[in-house]
Amino acid sequence: MAYAVIKTGGKQYRVEKGDKIDVEKIDAEVGDSVTFDEVLLSGEGDKVKVGTPFIDGASVKAKVVDQFRDKKVIAFKFKRRKGHHKTKGHRRHLTRLEIQSV
Repeated sequence: MAYAVIKTGGKQYRVEKGDKIDVEKIDAEVGDSVTFDEVLLSGEGDKVKVGTPFIDGASVKAKVVDQFRDKKVIAFKFKRRKGHHKTKGHRRHLTRLEIQSV
């Protein structure tokens, strides 16, 4: 099975055809097709190609399945004996992708 390591949203993901991954929000509508040209590594069986930093001409195609927000993350700051505490939270915007081809 062919696989690749792509870079998007400042992170790297190892993907194969048919995988569903959650990445940082991409500006695309649900059902749109997205192409990733920043392929760092690709392999199939024993053959592995490593880019410097990217592989020329390699791309990964994916379909946008969903745009959603992640679970709430709570950041609680506390200083003992000072009567100081602060609660702050946020929810990340994510995009769910289904990999079409490597």
